[in-house]
Amino acid sequence: MIFGVGIDIIEIERVKKAVQRSPRFLGQVFTEAEIADCAQKPDYFGSLAVRFAAKEAVSKALGITMWVERWKQIEIKQMAHIPVVTLAEDMLSAAEEQGVVTVHISLSHDKTQAVAFAVAEK
Repeated sequence: MIFGVGIDIIEIERVKKAVQRSPRFLGQVFTEAEIADCAQKPDYFGSLAVRFAAKEAVSKALGITMWVERWKQIEIKQMAHIPVVTLAEDMLSAAEEQGVVTVHISLSHDKTQAVAFAVAEK
């Protein structure tokens, strides 16, 4: 049963500027594993941007407001070329309280924009 859906789109340039303006941005928003994974991709900023969009889409699907402490509580990993959502701490607790058992995610980006669509399943 579907609990909620979420979608987000972001301009890749916006994420690139945020990283260049404040190097702390990476550590505040992304886990070490996400940063390492994106660093191996040919389109580093596109990979970061699509994960940023994914985190927003997941929070919308769960109906949870995001703030700085929660960004790293949503991790987007690639398992055999399939994006997988891992929740931790507050985000995991909130999902469990609502009966959410998994969050499905679809990601895409081109040269200028990144988009993510999430479905929270009970």
